[in-house]
This record gives sequence, C-alpha cells and structure tokens, in this order.
Amino acid sequence: MHAFAERFSTNSASAELRRAKDILGEDNDVSDVMWGSNAGFGSLARGIPRFVVPAVQDPSAFLRMHTDDHADPSCRIKIKHGTTTLAFRFKGGVIVAVDSRATAGSYVASGTVKKVIEINPYLLGTMAGGAADCQYWETYLGIQCRLHELRNRERISVAAASKFLSNLVSNYKGMGLSMVKGTMICGWDKTGPAIFYVDSDGTRLKGDLFSVGSGSTFAYGVLDQGYRWDLTDEEAQELGRRSIYAAGHRDAFSGNTINLYHVKEDGWRFIGNYDVSEMHYNGPGGTGGYGYDVRVEGRTSANPPEEVPATEA
Repeated sequence: MHAFAERFSTNSASAELRRAKDILGEDNDVSDVMWGSNAGFGSLARGIPRFVVPAVQDPSAFLRMHTDDHADPSCRIKIKHGTTTLAFRFKGGVIVAVDSRATAGSYVASGTVKKVIEINPYLLGTMAGGAADCQYWETYLGIQCRLHELRNRERISVAAASKFLSNLVSNYKGMGLSMVKGTMICGWDKTGPAIFYVDSDGTRLKGDLFSVGSGSTFAYGVLDQGYRWDLTDEEAQELGRRSIYAAGHRDAFSGNTINLYHVKEDGWRFIGNYDVSEMHYNGPGGTGGYGYDVRVEGRTSANPPEEVPATEA
C-alpha cells in the first residue's frame, strides 16, 4: 500500500526526484549513483527508507530477548554506550558542546568522532547512542529539511525539524534503534534560539538546557552551577567547555577532545576543538588548568604553603 501511494504521490520525495529526471531527461547511461550517495544514502531521496527486519514472528520481542533491556538484566547481549553531549540556550544563542570518544564496551574504539551533525547552516544535531543510527537518521533529517525549504521557500523551524525526527524514529519503536540516550536538535529560527531533545522512543522535549550520555551527571554539576540567561558569549563558551571537561575527566566512556559550537541568528559557528588533557593542565590558551590538582598545587597537606608569621599590632 505504501509503495502504491509513493508511486502516484505528487508531493513526496519520489515525486520531486521524478520531476527532476523529467526536466533533465532520462538517459539509460545515467546510473542511480548521481541521484544519491553510494555510501548508504542512495535511497534516501526516494522517500522513507525501508529495512529488512529479522525473519522472526515478532522482531520487537526477539530484540528484547537478546539485547540489553531494563526489564531483563540477564539478557545475552549487553550494549554499552558512553558519551557526553550538552546544549543550552541563552541570550546570545545556543551553545553545543560534545566529547569525541567512541567506545565498544570497555574498549575505546575512537577518539576523534564528530558527534555534532551539521544538518544545515542554522541547525545542529548531537549524537548519543549508536553512532550508525544517529548519523543515518540525522543525515536523512537534513535531506527532509532541504526539501521543506524548496517546497515552502523558507527555512524549517527547529520545532518542525525535531517533530519530523520524533515521528520518524517512533515508527521503529521497539525494533532496536540505538538512539536511546537521545539526540538534541538545536538552532535559531523565527522564534529565536531553540533546543529540542528527541530519543528513539519518539520522546520530544523542549528546554533551555540538556545534557545527554553517561557523563551527563558530571556535566550537569558544572552547568547547574554556572548557567544563567544573561551569560556573555565568552562566558557561555567557557561554561560549555568546562562542563564537557568535567565529564571527560571523570567518566571513563567520555573524553579525548571537546568540540564546541555556537549557534547565532546568522547561523552556527565552530568555535574550536580542545584536548581534555590540555584543558586539565593548561586550560584554553594556556590561561590556567581546570584540574583541581593544578589549582591547589602548594596548598595541600602534603605540601603546605609556608606560614606567614603574624605581626603584632
């Protein structure tokens, strides 16, 4: 039924593709490669992707039986995730900060993962959960945001983009999508700066401040202490940087480097990449390390400062 409707639809992605081919002319020498990437995205422009589900009677029950689930702590496959991402909005826009470590259980698989997906010049998405699912669905979201812009001659709102992603992943609820920790859709639209949290169950929440991942409890400790609406741009960037540093320093599944973005009215801007170890000892630009052992050097019981004799009045 879906394939029939897709074939005769006049406003779907497939229809857009058919019209483009009609204008340019269909040529047998032209392969489908030129209409999309060969790296797994060649079918995205043809509408909602279709996946082959396991050949079992109930795929959802099969996945619950064999993979990590809160209702069955003795399940056979434990999928361990670890990351730290955060975003908060203030008067100067939205700060997005993430770490760059990817783990496979207790093994550090990569230290250079790009966990911010640049959806368009005004929208950013963060990754938390399985890297493959987050990258795939947020890239697909970018395609739909562009189609919305072409059809309606205006940029999609942050709310609409997050709603589209929520509706999309909720169709696969219980089928093993690994975005369970949640992603954040951040940007600037007609209403100003906005942040929405979306997870693989379709949950969608609007807020001023979110942190997601195994290191989020450490990041929240810094965020809750330093956040306020009237932060300057420099203060907000420093708060995001310090929060991810705290998570990278204390959480084994987070770390390596910090990627920092700032979304303003004229679009997002990449602020920089910062090494967590460098932040611990030297801080940004060598202005002073974040680590407590650096701050209290010479002031501990093991190495107390010299006592200054009191002067008599």
